[in-house]
Amino acid sequence: MNARGLVHHIDLTVSDLARSRPFYDSVLGFMGYARSDDHANGTDWDWQGEGPFHSIGILLARGDNAARLHDRYSPGLHHLAWTASDPADVDRLHALLLEIGATVLDPPAFYPRYGPDYYAVFFADPDGLKLEFVSGRTG
Repeated sequence: MNARGLVHHIDLTVSDLARSRPFYDSVLGFMGYARSDDHANGTDWDWQGEGPFHSIGILLARGDNAARLHDRYSPGLHHLAWTASDPADVDRLHALLLEIGATVLDPPAFYPRYGPDYYAVFFADPDGLKLEFVSGRTG
C-alpha cells in the first residue's frame, strides 16, 4: 500500500490538559488508540490498528489567544471525523459520551444529505471542538 498523502498524525490544541486528557482517554481509547506519552505541554495517543496513521496529540494552548473558545466557522479546523465499524458502533460511542458527560451536539441518526447510509453522532470536546463518529460513506 502506498501511504503517500495519507494523514500521519493530528495535533489538537486544548486550554486545560487536566480536563481534556480524561475526555480523550475515553473517546480515543474506545476507538482503538492508547495513551503513549504525557509531557508538560501535552499528551499523545497512538493508533493500535493496521495502517499508516500514527497518532493524535493534544497540546496546551499558549499565547495571547490561549483562552479563546474554538470557532469552527473561523479559518482553521471545522471538525474531525472518525470512521465507525457500523451504526451499532456509533450507538456504543454515544452511550460512552453520555456516561462521561460529554456534550452531544447531534445524537446518532441517519443523515441522508451526506450519503444514503451515513449514520453519525456529533459531539464536542471540552473546548468546543466539533468531533464526529460516522458509519457509512458520503454521497
